[in-house]
Amino acid sequence: MSRLSPLAQRRLARFRSNRRGWWSLWLFIALFAASLGGELIANDKPLLLKYHDSYYFPVFKRYTEQELGGMLPFQPDYRSDYVRKLISDAGGWMVFPPIPFSADTPNYDLTQPAPSPPTAANWLGTDDQSRDVLARVIFGARVSILFALALTIISSLIGIAAGALQGYYGGWIDLFGQRLLEVWSGLPVLYLLIILSGFVEPNFWWLLGIMALFSWLALVDVVRAEFLRGRNLEYVKAARALGLNDRKIIVRHILPNAMNATLSYLPFILTGAITTLTALDFLGFGMPAGSASLGELIGQGKDHLEAPWLGLTAFFTLALILSLLVFIGEALRDAFDPRA
Repeated sequence: MSRLSPLAQRRLARFRSNRRGWWSLWLFIALFAASLGGELIANDKPLLLKYHDSYYFPVFKRYTEQELGGMLPFQPDYRSDYVRKLISDAGGWMVFPPIPFSADTPNYDLTQPAPSPPTAANWLGTDDQSRDVLARVIFGARVSILFALALTIISSLIGIAAGALQGYYGGWIDLFGQRLLEVWSGLPVLYLLIILSGFVEPNFWWLLGIMALFSWLALVDVVRAEFLRGRNLEYVKAARALGLNDRKIIVRHILPNAMNATLSYLPFILTGAITTLTALDFLGFGMPAGSASLGELIGQGKDHLEAPWLGLTAFFTLALILSLLVFIGEALRDAFDPRA
């Protein structure tokens, strides 16, 4: 903390003083880290396997059944009784993750028709295809957060650049940019995505590209206003009189001040990206069919009202993630508030 400037130290202290935002940040980081390591938490392959005197790591490397004493040259079903017997006969053992199911692993040992209620084997029950709900929540949350982070980074780069150019140069550049924003922001994004999905099969990168075309609009007005104000300040005029070119003035002198207001918007852009992806998945125009998704889980909850654990799980997962991001955004806004 001693390497930070006095202003940055005060902002960090104000952020930490907001206990709700501070603890929300750490809880969000913990949840995101858990989702990134989802294969170590929920997987139908063992973390560690001993066969004879050798050790194997099926989570990280693909093995064949023949390597474990079987007959087929394919990856074995480690949960099957046949493979378990092969390993136990050789004096070996397996260590499975806490959730011995992956996002697409059906549970063939259900005692009730799918979707089945929570049990000791499936902590949050199964969906209508006998897949573990908790495993799908972990992987679905990872996809949603990674999508939102990537979209926020792309949107920030485009929005900050567009707002900086408009605000710094003004004149015809600003006038043309504002008219373009008015037309572009009036396009119905959701309907365009639905229409385009009829021509192209949606996937992660396709959705990210289409969403990035529109999500950058949220930051333009904020950055533009900061540059319109900052370009007439005395230190900017002095830098221009000393011969600094426009690029250095924008990057070194005005942009750092404009970032104060921009940073407080980022968590809310994250929440918007997550809710949009969830809505598209719910409507069937999002990730490919079968992908782990919170929106797909909500759709299953709608179709299976007799299985309330589906809808409730998706609701509380989304509520937790979005609430944490909102609390973080509020703490950032207070920390970077110039009136403080």
